[in-house]
Amino acid sequence: MKLLAGVGSFTIRMSAEATIRTLLSPTWLLGVWDRLRTSFWFLPSAMAAAAVALSFGLVKVDAWVNAETVRRLGWIYEFGPEGARAVLSAIASSMITVAGLTFSITMLTLQLASSQFGPRLLRNFMRDRGNQIVLGTFTSTFLYCLLVLRTVRGTEGASFVPHLSVAFGVLLATLSLAVLIYFIHHVAISIRIETVLADLAAETRSAIDRLYPERLGRDPPVGDVAGAYRSTLEHFESRARPIGVKGSGYVQRVDEDALMRIATEHDVLVRIEARPGRFITDCDPIVLVAPSERISDEAAAALRGAFVVGPDRTPAQDLEFSLRRIVEIAQRALSPGINDPTTALYCIDRLGEALGRLAEREIPSSVRADPQGRPRIVTSVGTLEDLACPALAAVARYATGDADVIRKLLRIIEALTQKAGPRTRDRILALGQSIERASRDRLSGFDKDAMATLLLAEEASRPPSS
Repeated sequence: MKLLAGVGSFTIRMSAEATIRTLLSPTWLLGVWDRLRTSFWFLPSAMAAAAVALSFGLVKVDAWVNAETVRRLGWIYEFGPEGARAVLSAIASSMITVAGLTFSITMLTLQLASSQFGPRLLRNFMRDRGNQIVLGTFTSTFLYCLLVLRTVRGTEGASFVPHLSVAFGVLLATLSLAVLIYFIHHVAISIRIETVLADLAAETRSAIDRLYPERLGRDPPVGDVAGAYRSTLEHFESRARPIGVKGSGYVQRVDEDALMRIATEHDVLVRIEARPGRFITDCDPIVLVAPSERISDEAAAALRGAFVVGPDRTPAQDLEFSLRRIVEIAQRALSPGINDPTTALYCIDRLGEALGRLAEREIPSSVRADPQGRPRIVTSVGTLEDLACPALAAVARYATGDADVIRKLLRIIEALTQKAGPRTRDRILALGQSIERASRDRLSGFDKDAMATLLLAEEASRPPSS
């Protein structure tokens, strides 16, 4: 009986440990931090909490410092109780009014961005540090003055006036005025298409640098694959255990280091079935693990903890989503209701920048090995053709009647073929030829002549194939 009790307590302890490790995994913490910093309440709430602590602290300092010391500091305002109440009340009432105005302008900006650029960009506007700091400054100043106001008591003859606290409230009001001016400028800049695309391009570059060339490692030595693990790879499907998650949503992050550690500890091979950006349900496995008999329930829980699943896609490890947001802006600009081909040209330039950067990178292997050269993780890796062809085709689908946009697309395709490998080059060239054929019937006469001239010039400048 004692043995059974010991085994039971060990199982409970192992389950609790697996749960704690899952909740406190670096990937889970990164997911929580990403949700906090993209929320509109976290930073203002933190600034409001700091204002509360500051109000209590400065009032304590005022109670410790006598009035004579305050008079020696000539730069501090000296108020009676009524004057202090009037100043703090004026600052508090004006700050809450301005905070309401700021919130209204922000909501209007979000509505404009959603209708003009697409709802996928609301995430970028909501996580904008400038907007969060502005709203936090106004609410913090209001809360600070309100809490200091409650400490002012007495009459002109016998009273307690926190002179330092009131002076700091005036300083916060001055700072809030400067922040209001900044906010007006910042809103006007943030809704410009050039600013939006520059931010998206920066996120895309960051994703490319993070995912390529070191995403899931390189091919293991051929000898190891053909030797001890050859049977595992050949009969993987029949020996694998599928592991899923509860609920549904999009895969946002994958902790590759945690997967490698678990696979090495249990001597198994893990195949990732759900890459970042894929939508999964209860019925879909996120990983297949073989041999299945080596994976306990605790290890399965740890494998689930290496994945972050949320209600929407995020650009952290999802390069396709980063490109898709730029494509969506171009498609909206080319729609008949908006008819803004210049914006589409800007988007194609940013797509060309991102895809050109990706073309210069080494595509990682789909297999990652441990230090002994044994394969531990298998996944699918997005190549240049997998990302470039759908993105460019999605823009061309709406642009076949616009000569300027088609010419820009063909230039981007021509530039990519100079950097891509032979197999990718053929697919991208085939896409360019399809776009040129599809647009030929819809262009007017002078546009056809200009397109033919462009194609002849690019054909003449193209280096001869070896």
